Formats: sequence, structure tokens, C-alpha cells
Amino acid sequence: MAARIENIVTSGYFSLDGESWDVDNNVWIVGDDTECVVIDAAHDAEAILAAIGDRTLKAILLTHAHDDHIDAVAELQAATGAPVYLNDGDRMLWDRVYPDARPSAALVDGQIIPVAGVDLEVRHTPGHSPGAVCFVSSALGTVFTGDTLFNGGPGATGRSFSDFPTIIQSISTKLLTLPAETVVRTGHGDSTTIGAEAPQLADWIARGH
Repeated sequence: MAARIENIVTSGYFSLDGESWDVDNNVWIVGDDTECVVIDAAHDAEAILAAIGDRTLKAILLTHAHDDHIDAVAELQAATGAPVYLNDGDRMLWDRVYPDARPSAALVDGQIIPVAGVDLEVRHTPGHSPGAVCFVSSALGTVFTGDTLFNGGPGATGRSFSDFPTIIQSISTKLLTLPAETVVRTGHGDSTTIGAEAPQLADWIARGH
């Protein structure tokens, strides 16, 4: 059975710098009828478990460690025993949510994570947070960008641990170099394509966000 991509949307809160916002998050599942990985365990472990069903969860992959992307990790890991992968650059954010637990392993640039006969390539894309990563699947023609690149521009860089020039560098060198038809599956909101976003780079730089 060929690998496929599934999406569920979960709702909760994002909190940082003493403020909190209502948010809807995209949770992505990549796999086949036997095994899968979850990209960003947000808000609702029960909904994620229902989507996984009786498949083996090989890994919980985190694009970054803002609380809205990781607040269902502990419950999901407890239910499945799956390892949790996070880039070390976001440990300070992880520790705010899980001070007494560690991720199972680190994500590093260029790492390959196999699932259901396809590979997910890790690309370190700091800017929204220091340890932000994206997951590229050439076989599936897609990239999972978390909060690095959205339909309409870069992720937010106006809060702690973020930096606009850094996210522009990440997007320019690690994402916009992908084929134009690559589908961009984001952490929030609608998907887009590299071809739709690339022509807007100069506008993003000019506006500064």
C-alpha cells in the first residue's frame, strides 16, 4: 500500500511572552495502512490516536517546540510508545512545557526518516524558532513547513527566540529551491506551493514580516 498524507485540524491555545491566542493547528500523518509518523502533536491526542487507528506510530516528529505544536506529545507518546524527535535548538521551548522530560532524539539537518516506503528529509530552517525544521518528501512532492512558511509568507518573527532575517535566509536557501510544484503543507491554515510563494520573496523582505 502506497504512502499517503492525512490531515486533521485540532484547536487549542498558543502561549508565549505572557500572551495567549486561540489557534487551529494542522496535524499531519504520513504513512500507509501499517505504519505512520505524526508531524506536530497539537492539542488533541485522542483525535490523533483515532486518526492513527491500529497502525504502528513510528515517530512523533516536531517542526518546532512552541506549545501549540507539542502539547499533545506526552499523551500521544504514553499511548503509543513512539519516540519523539526535536531539533536541539528548541529545547528551551520544550522545557517550558515538559520540564521533567526529554525528547527521545534530536533532528539534524539532512537526516532521513523513512516511513511506509518513502523518506522524509529534515531541513533545519531557523527563524520562527532556533530549532525549527521542515520535512521534505520528494516522493510525495511535498514539504511540511510547520510555522516557517505559510500560504502568503514567512512565519511570525515578532516574539522571543525568533528573527526575520534568519527565517528569510532559511526559506530562500532551504525551501524556495524545491521544485515549483512542491506542495507546502503548513502548521496552520491552507496549503500552498513553492511556485506560488517564491515570486513573493521580495515583497516579504520589503514589508519586514
